[in-house]
Amino acid sequence: MTTSAQTSEQATPTSAILLVFSAGFLFSCLDSSAKFLVLSGLPAPFVSWVRFAVHVVLVLVLFRSWANPGMFRVTNLPMQVLRGIFLFGSTIFNFAALKTLQLAETTSIYFFAPMLITALAGPLLGEWAGWRRWLAILAGFVGVLIIARPGIIALQIGHLYAVGSTISYCLYVIMTRHMSASETPESLIFYSALAPALLMLPVGVYTAAMPASTLHWIILLMLGFFGGFGHWLLIKAYKQATTTALAPYPYLQMVWMIGFGYFIFGQFPDGWTLAGAGIIVASGLYIVHREHRLRLKSRSVPMATDGELAKRL
Repeated sequence: MTTSAQTSEQATPTSAILLVFSAGFLFSCLDSSAKFLVLSGLPAPFVSWVRFAVHVVLVLVLFRSWANPGMFRVTNLPMQVLRGIFLFGSTIFNFAALKTLQLAETTSIYFFAPMLITALAGPLLGEWAGWRRWLAILAGFVGVLIIARPGIIALQIGHLYAVGSTISYCLYVIMTRHMSASETPESLIFYSALAPALLMLPVGVYTAAMPASTLHWIILLMLGFFGGFGHWLLIKAYKQATTTALAPYPYLQMVWMIGFGYFIFGQFPDGWTLAGAGIIVASGLYIVHREHRLRLKSRSVPMATDGELAKRL
């Protein structure tokens, strides 16, 4: 690889980093607001449904739907609906977990997603990982066990909700990878919010509860803004830089989550949670590094298949 090529690989626009960092801030606001609302007595299914209902309206406005009919066109509507259900499952499980777990705990388990996606991509997409990445996956799982500490402390239902949220999110991401070649980015964003907003409408109505104050109403309606605008910032960031180049920066969300947990809820993660989070982050970054090596290797060895290279990496 030439020097200029190396420079191109390593250059990451500051604006893209700031966009990812801002998105992490908005996602932290989303989780903190949801935790506040759930602890105040609002049901997690209702809070989740409102988040997606507002998200739909926001997407329609941001993408100027009246002048962009392409966002409504789909190639496979059932797959779009299923993908939206997985995203809703990730959200509702996460909001339920926040009722009993600290913000840093749920985020740490959520960061296990890159390892789980790598594991599931083999049987579901045919993208098999090599032994080094499997070791990183196992290390990440150890990090999750350190946070949950089953058998040492009483395993809370929140831990199971957090794992369920992570699994749902991983299936959502894998479906996104599979569908991105045939569906437009606008339709993927729109239907991922529309499907749960419509399908879960009966659940939202059945579990609906009146917020206690004007502040609660404002926070509830802001959920869709935090989630929808956060995803929009990520889209803008990934237009400026590669996924690999930006991969380390979402982990900075942990800073926001620890800060919000301490100043809003008076909670600070213990040493075990911080240690488990460190292992998960390190494992995730290692997998990103190996996938980057795989892409570089595929360029230098054009006759080798991705599967052959992946097994060596």
